[in-house]
Amino acid sequence: MPTLTVARLRRALPTGRRLVAASVAIALVAAAVGWAVWPERPAYTTESALLTVRSGPSGAEPVDLDTTFYLPEGASAGSRVPAVLLAHGFGGTKETVRADAEEIAARGYAVLTWTARGFGRSGGQIHLNSPDHEVRDAQRLLDWLAARPQVRTDAAGDPRVGVVGGSYGGGLALLLAAHDRRVDAIVPMITWNDLPRAFLPESTGRPATEGVFKKGWAGIFFGGAGAAPAGLTGPPGVDGDEEESGNDGAREGGQPGEPTGNTPGGPAVSGSPPAGADPACGRFAADVCAAYLRIAATGRGDQAAVDLLRRSSPATVLDRIESPTLLVQGTADSLFPIAEADANARGIAVNGTPVRVAWFTGGHDGGDGPETDSDRVKFLTVQWLDHYVAGTGDAPGDDFTWSRIAGFDALDRGLVATGYRTTDYPGVGGDDRREVAVTGPAQPIANPPGGNPAAISSLPLAGSFSSLLDGVAGDLPGQHARFESAPLGGAVDVVGAPTVSIRAASPTGEAVLFVKLYDVAPDGTATLPSGLVAPVRLSGLPATIEQARPVTVTLPAIVRRIEAGHRLRVVVATSDQAYATPAEPTVYTVAVGDAPVVLPTVSGEPIPTTATVWRWVLAGLLATIAVALVVLVAVLRRRHRRQDSSVHPAYAGTPLAVRQLRKEYADGFVAVSNVDFEVHPGQVVGLLGPNGAGKTTTLRVLMGLTQPTAGEIYVFGHRLVPGSPVLSRIGALVEGPGFLPHLSGLENLKAYWRATGRPESEAHFAEALEIAGLGASVHRRTNNYSHGMRQRLAIAQAMLGLPELLVLDEPTDGLDPPQIAEMRRVLQRYATDGRAVLVSSHLLAEVEQTCTHAVVVNKGRIVASGPVEEIVGESPSVLFEVSDPDTAREVLDRLDGVRVLPDTEGQLVVDTNGTARSEVVAELVRAGIGVDRVVPRRRLEDAFLALVGENSRGSGDR
Repeated sequence: MPTLTVARLRRALPTGRRLVAASVAIALVAAAVGWAVWPERPAYTTESALLTVRSGPSGAEPVDLDTTFYLPEGASAGSRVPAVLLAHGFGGTKETVRADAEEIAARGYAVLTWTARGFGRSGGQIHLNSPDHEVRDAQRLLDWLAARPQVRTDAAGDPRVGVVGGSYGGGLALLLAAHDRRVDAIVPMITWNDLPRAFLPESTGRPATEGVFKKGWAGIFFGGAGAAPAGLTGPPGVDGDEEESGNDGAREGGQPGEPTGNTPGGPAVSGSPPAGADPACGRFAADVCAAYLRIAATGRGDQAAVDLLRRSSPATVLDRIESPTLLVQGTADSLFPIAEADANARGIAVNGTPVRVAWFTGGHDGGDGPETDSDRVKFLTVQWLDHYVAGTGDAPGDDFTWSRIAGFDALDRGLVATGYRTTDYPGVGGDDRREVAVTGPAQPIANPPGGNPAAISSLPLAGSFSSLLDGVAGDLPGQHARFESAPLGGAVDVVGAPTVSIRAASPTGEAVLFVKLYDVAPDGTATLPSGLVAPVRLSGLPATIEQARPVTVTLPAIVRRIEAGHRLRVVVATSDQAYATPAEPTVYTVAVGDAPVVLPTVSGEPIPTTATVWRWVLAGLLATIAVALVVLVAVLRRRHRRQDSSVHPAYAGTPLAVRQLRKEYADGFVAVSNVDFEVHPGQVVGLLGPNGAGKTTTLRVLMGLTQPTAGEIYVFGHRLVPGSPVLSRIGALVEGPGFLPHLSGLENLKAYWRATGRPESEAHFAEALEIAGLGASVHRRTNNYSHGMRQRLAIAQAMLGLPELLVLDEPTDGLDPPQIAEMRRVLQRYATDGRAVLVSSHLLAEVEQTCTHAVVVNKGRIVASGPVEEIVGESPSVLFEVSDPDTAREVLDRLDGVRVLPDTEGQLVVDTNGTARSEVVAELVRAGIGVDRVVPRRRLEDAFLALVGENSRGSGDR
């Protein structure tokens, strides 16, 4: 098994990448599925008991631990199984890891879970994983496992065992491995390296006594007096959200004849503080509580408190760990950030101990992360245990893996994370670096009195929430300075801890600052990755910024893709809700140093997931179908070309000829029964008809969107069939525009034209954009367009390439009157040089002013066609100007065959239907109505109504 050595950790140059074999990808997915969605898990039995163990500095102090032992079916003295010690997170109990214990037991491991001292129903006080207390408790549990006849042993008293735990449990796994060589492998997750540094961080490398107190997280832990809320329990596959119910059969016996621990009547372990204890301390040990109270009161760590916390830190004993270690850390973690796992990896590797590092997108602030990340962490854990504990799996290797959020799953709308791997762990410094300059003037920033109001950036349990604030409360006016870069010329995949140089001046000589790195999109949206900040405490500062010397700040490690065109924003703030700051008000001056922001990068290859594999299977199926369809279409096209290779001589110079078109659907509905017309060069032809008359169906057949039942369509003499090459000579807008919302108007036009495969020089973009009349808006994303803007862009798209036949369905829909008037002129100009236009519209006045010819369809049939003047001239309507229009209407309604047309803007328009006008006038005069003027009505609307009837309804488009 390759080991992680100091030399390899220090390498910063990129290394060669191995290609992942298909068998490895399949094994990865199979293992992930095997744990995440095991179809039929083997049976197991459980024993719950209170075990009395002896620990403490003397090794003789008794404490009762609430335990559950999971034993897989088939395990016996003759068929022993390896074991796993499964530890919970701070504030949890054995119940919070029950689901994971069941999963591991189902894989053939004996699993022992317990509630750590000071929590739930276990006795004792909380010592924060003290080697004399919690660690020694765990050693006694190893003794208990070794005595079980079903558990495999390496020697007398030495069980074959791995230790898995998250957060508090992860720290225990590291410390136990350092103090007890019986541990065969460990999987510590989202845990700490140095507890003082975790709660008193300082990002310029100063000691923990100079760190900035992380009061938010510390308050959650200590303020709850040992009863921390659920959720502080670990990453995927380790700690869930279940709470201790307090009623799990606490003194329930095991199997007959097996040891059961304490019996009824033993010590009470109610989870309450010991009698006489300080209420401020709860179930914490007195020295731990006193250290917290001192730090919380002063906002700074004294040496005694730092020394106490360091005794509970793996940092002091990493060189003693010989157990192969899989370190899993979350990038959404403001409690124990990535740097803690990095320090653990470096310390353990000194001895040549096998170490593997994996980062995932969750953590204390981000939970389990997406399902894809949970599957990856579960697979790595299973792989590690199977090889190093069970001895049944292949060597896991020492690849470094990480992930980043890739988007939403199209099926369940959940987040999806893409995992990556590289052969060597580069640390938080990355394999390579990208330098980006940030600029801005020196700026004064105020430290608020008492630290209030404070910025909201790093919120315990919800660090990423700050990204939603987008400056509303994230950075308060007057309390922060901004420095920005130019837009990035290319995307940068940041994997690691960026660094930035700052200068600061203070009238007091000291300053507490919070440095942040934002990703700023072109629209101004600023995102602070996972809400992570770098706290800084500086001393010995000059009073003026000119005298200030630059200091390098190491920002928290992140995994983020910063897209091309985005900018970096460095923010230096004076306050943060999660940290303690100086109470005295003052004003600092800050500036950036001469060095650029350094972004670490790592190149890696994607890791297949179950979703990826299924997508490839689905893609293969779709590809097969697509190939079959392509072959089918090619065959049909070849057949059509063989049949229609000739040009119909009668229509060779005619842009469009429709002959006896019929469209009948399977249910017998007839949308078009008999449509027959032509469109000639230079003509603008209006296709008219009431709703449901068959206009849209005719256009759909014309564009090859549906097949006719009977009839033929010819375009310049070529018989029209779906996929016919002659369709390239038609520009169309039918059934509304459709654009890619993330592209601008111009980008949509260019993308459409590229899809045609024709040279860009033939597109005539300038003419199309002039027609669209969108001005500067053509460079905006189309998801911000109004309906009218989208309609104008669609018309411009139809006119790209200046097609010889233009087919438009309701082109003026959404346009205002000036735009409609301009469209009228555009269409009239367009029908020149042999081009022609077919327009379907319900605006009869516009058709009358725009079109040279009209085709009137009613109930699927043509009722009139020809020049607009002829159709209007054939109208029998007459306009009467009379003294009393209302009485005139009543008189004329009584005349046989005469019909007064409705909705004529207050005028009296009459369809005489062959009745002599003189007779109509005489009837009005006899009724005492004065007739001032009688003129023929020459409007297309009147002719249309006369042709289709006032209440005519078509057969209905589909």
